[in-house]
Amino acid sequence: MSDIEKVKKLRESTGAGFKDCNLAIKESNGDLDKAVEILRVKGISKASKKMSRDAKEGVVAISGDEKKTSIIEVNCETDFVAKNEDFINFVKEVSDLNNKSNSNLEDLKNSKMKNGSTVDVNLVALIAKIGEKITIGKSKTILNSSSNNYQYLHTVVKDNLAKLAVIVSLETKDNSEIVKNFGKQLSMHIAASNPLALDSSLIDKNVIDKEQELVTEELKNSGKPEDIAKKISLGKMNKFKEENSLLTQAWVMEPKKKVKDVLEELAINDLKIKEFSRIKIGE
Repeated sequence: MSDIEKVKKLRESTGAGFKDCNLAIKESNGDLDKAVEILRVKGISKASKKMSRDAKEGVVAISGDEKKTSIIEVNCETDFVAKNEDFINFVKEVSDLNNKSNSNLEDLKNSKMKNGSTVDVNLVALIAKIGEKITIGKSKTILNSSSNNYQYLHTVVKDNLAKLAVIVSLETKDNSEIVKNFGKQLSMHIAASNPLALDSSLIDKNVIDKEQELVTEELKNSGKPEDIAKKISLGKMNKFKEENSLLTQAWVMEPKKKVKDVLEELAINDLKIKEFSRIKIGE
């Protein structure tokens, strides 16, 4: 096999550029296995140099079925790369593997991709090839045998990839179109309203404490009497919790109603919102 043929084979197997492959073949004296290792090491070096950069673009992908659904965020530096075919193909495959690994990041990184290499190895190679920082971000898998999951993609990039994605799980034995329609509308509501939790008791304590600090600081400089300031503070915190809890948010389709009111109006006794996940690029 000539050096040119070896360079071509190396490019096909690694996705690296002609120049890098040509240099690797020369450095390895024509040994393809050594050339692959040289490219891998160079890829790690290139990738490590890019890790200090910001990666606030990218896509969110959804995989799975109505019983087991996964959502995952993969970030890059520019929207241009987010539409790159190699990046998109990588995310699609990673999304499917994320569903199999139940959103366990370590298991995902060690999962084998179609080319036989792990996700971690392919990630390093992709960074070296594209020239941008690429990271695997937030992910979640919702699995419940007694629930059906619904999803919504906003600003779709391609197929199951978008800039914002939502999955929500509804528990009920009722499989009517009414429930399915509510599931679709609820996932759209979550995308638009960005609730922090299902109800106020589930909002992260650190988030509550931070908001309380901001409210306290605001009232400290207002000059209001302490007893009045305390009442105002309580009112503001109650409003914050109400507006950021899914069940007490104003229903986007009909703002005079709350989500819990719409749920009650459906009159399906065993219908419950079990959990949800919302991921938006840049948040």
